Amino acid sequence: MAAANPTDVAAQHRAADALYRRRRIGNAVAILAACAAALFGLFFLGWILWTLVSKGLGGINWALFTQNTPPPMQEGGLLNAFFGSAVMCAIAILIGTPLGIAAGTWLAEYGNARKIGTVVRFVNDILLSAPSIVLGLFVYTLVVMQTGGNFSALAGAIALAFIVLPVVVRTTDEMLRLVPAQMREAALSLGVPQWKVIVQVLYRSASAGIVTGILLALARISGETAPLLFTAFGNQYWSANVLQPMASVPVVMNQFAGSPYESWQTLAWAGALVLTCFVLFVSLFARTVILRKRVSHD
Repeated sequence: MAAANPTDVAAQHRAADALYRRRRIGNAVAILAACAAALFGLFFLGWILWTLVSKGLGGINWALFTQNTPPPMQEGGLLNAFFGSAVMCAIAILIGTPLGIAAGTWLAEYGNARKIGTVVRFVNDILLSAPSIVLGLFVYTLVVMQTGGNFSALAGAIALAFIVLPVVVRTTDEMLRLVPAQMREAALSLGVPQWKVIVQVLYRSASAGIVTGILLALARISGETAPLLFTAFGNQYWSANVLQPMASVPVVMNQFAGSPYESWQTLAWAGALVLTCFVLFVSLFARTVILRKRVSHD
């Protein structure tokens, strides 16, 4: 065999070195751009959080949790707003969770082999990404207009339930499909009915993921404002009647933050801080549930 030409070998080495240098430069530029983007986002996130804490911390006091929303230029709190948000979020979870789990179970266990399952998933994805104000307008037309224009906490809860529903459906569907098929086959081979397999085997295995989806849906609806403006509307006074207008923290924040009264602005910032802490707590709790489940499996 003829010996390799030293000139050609040297040229190949130079080409390889040039390609390696270009790749290293490209990699360094990509890492630098990614780090810059991350720092850019973290800077503004830190700025937002610092502004929220610095402005909201001054409004945190006992009256915030014991007094109702005040008239202009008077002291007060957000007791009725906290109560209204809790009631509407609780009703929304009670409505959306069973329906979402049932729909997600059907998709995972019965809808995979049918074309309608693909259609349902597509529609659920559309509902998942739909703007919340559209859902609020839909419930306004469906509930408020049909009751003679009567705003109510129930209508607000229904609007929030439409936000909860697709989140729970997607989470339940994904978590059940992650359960190994061997568990289904083993249970069915013992003569266990399909519904018992789902309830006693699949739900137990996927419980952490399903609970996490519910908690994340709760965190999302707790800060929704647009749907409640068209449904629950708001109430300056204490009200426990779900068939009447009811105050909520996001709506009060929207009203008070743009007002010219300093006392109202302080309450808006305090409400925003409490709401942010609540969302943070729910998110951390959801992650804790997932980690505990993983540790128990390991």
